[in-house]
Amino acid sequence: MTQITESIDVDVPVTTAYNQWTQFESFPHFLDEVERITQTDDTHQHWVVNVGGATREFDTEITEQHPDERVAWTSTGGDTQHAGVVTFHKLSDTSSRVTAQLDWQPDGALELLGSLVGAGSHAVKKDLKNFKEYIESAGHESGAWRGDVPR
Repeated sequence: MTQITESIDVDVPVTTAYNQWTQFESFPHFLDEVERITQTDDTHQHWVVNVGGATREFDTEITEQHPDERVAWTSTGGDTQHAGVVTFHKLSDTSSRVTAQLDWQPDGALELLGSLVGAGSHAVKKDLKNFKEYIESAGHESGAWRGDVPR
């Protein structure tokens, strides 16, 4: 398994950052490799991504979620194995830190090579930067799901 941890500070309140992150269907706006996410219920999503020109599909399940604190998930089927958590930390009334931690299993020689040279970490860092630009330019979330999913 490859592990990646990256953080970024965003100039929005922690609630705004968290609320936007619960809007999975908006991820294609700031996650470069995501083509589409369909939320099938409160804790399940179907993803379509394009990685290095290859389209992959997989399902995920939210395994833990607490408003303004964390969203954790694991893949449950499809073309990729991974799990992760995104945590939200209040820095001030108007700023917060978003930290993404991912564990993923490279599939095939190209992904293994990419893992060895840090391509995954670079991609996560870029996606967090895109999220920062997306949420700061909007200034508010496009929706929210404030449900709690216990571990």
